[in-house]
Amino acid sequence: MIFRSLYRSVQMGIRSLMLHKMRSVLTMLGIIFGVCSVIAMLAIGEGASHEALQKIKQLGSANVIIRSVKPPQGSTAGDNKRIYTANYGLKLADVEIIRETFKDHVRRTLAKRVYRDTKVWHDGAMVICRVVATEPHHEEMSPVELLRGRFLNERDMDRADNVCVVTDTLAHQLFSYKDPLGERIKVGKQVFRVVGVLRETGTVEDRQSAGDTGKEALDSNIYVPLTAGHARLGIKTLVRFAGGYTRERVELSELVVEFRNEEEVEATVPALRRALDLVHSPDEFEIIVPRELLRHAEETARIFKIVLGSIASISLLVGGIGIMNIMLATVTERTREIGIRRALGARKQQVVAQFLIETVVLAVIGGLIGVAIGVLVPQVVEHYTQKTTIVTLQAVLAAFGISVLVGIVFGVYPARRAADLDPIEALRHT
Repeated sequence: MIFRSLYRSVQMGIRSLMLHKMRSVLTMLGIIFGVCSVIAMLAIGEGASHEALQKIKQLGSANVIIRSVKPPQGSTAGDNKRIYTANYGLKLADVEIIRETFKDHVRRTLAKRVYRDTKVWHDGAMVICRVVATEPHHEEMSPVELLRGRFLNERDMDRADNVCVVTDTLAHQLFSYKDPLGERIKVGKQVFRVVGVLRETGTVEDRQSAGDTGKEALDSNIYVPLTAGHARLGIKTLVRFAGGYTRERVELSELVVEFRNEEEVEATVPALRRALDLVHSPDEFEIIVPRELLRHAEETARIFKIVLGSIASISLLVGGIGIMNIMLATVTERTREIGIRRALGARKQQVVAQFLIETVVLAVIGGLIGVAIGVLVPQVVEHYTQKTTIVTLQAVLAAFGISVLVGIVFGVYPARRAADLDPIEALRHT
């Protein structure tokens, strides 16, 4: 009996809405756009958070990155000197200090020396790129994928051979359609033989987000043995500035320390910093802990999604106000109908159910249409912007559930107002 009465109420509600199709559609627009905006904004925010977290994870949650930092100008030489040599940053001796001091915690280290804005030639083609002097296990500890040939090996390191591995982008720029393996390129004043081609994953985005662009192409890098870099390219570079220039002497640009256990990373970092403070000034280096960055990024992502969801939910609130406004107008318009129903024996609960069902039907249909559009919009955004978007089931269910809740909440007052009408006064209404 209850289900039959409910079924009849639903039928009457839908029939009443179909009598005013345009008004019903316009009423649903607020819910449609509200649900759509909630899903789309959360999908875009989820995608952006996912990309940021992936970049940090590529650095390695068990790794600690130590980078050389140039101290403020004047701290390594007198202010009146136009030419001086700034000797700062990490040293090869630091690698041994870390290995010996933290041998129970550290699995391995990766030392690098980066030469920026280096000119590279081959058959008249010239590209400005970065030269990364590194160790053979760079391939295992960094986001790179070997495409052809081989990476650097221990023999290259021991003999300081003039061999290099180039990125696929640089290979295309220098060699066009020629096979780069075995070819020789001129790096600065030195000649290196290409033994491999690799693809970098994340280099462009990571360097752009860090503001590290320089003059060189972002993904046109050359990898050479660390020993060959020191022997052929040197550890001194010339940096020009207004009024003069400086010579910078830096043995290592970056040192990656991989720990045996992820849980030991944050606890060991203070001791690692103290060990380096004994041989360096505090402003000569910086320590980056990806595990801490990851935790902070996850917290920021949660706050970001809450803010986006809150902003988008305002559209649902506006849609609910629109539904209540239309239903109040409908109650006034159908006052005589309500009076007739009450006179024929309809109870207040039945009148409330009729108008409440109408608002819920509006909210449900609007919510379903909004879900369909909300799932489609992120795909369009991803197609045209090449940015990752992620539509989650939780976002869809939350948006649709809120739309139904909005329909119920904002439909109660008009329904109660309709049920509270005096039957005699309602019958006199014209």
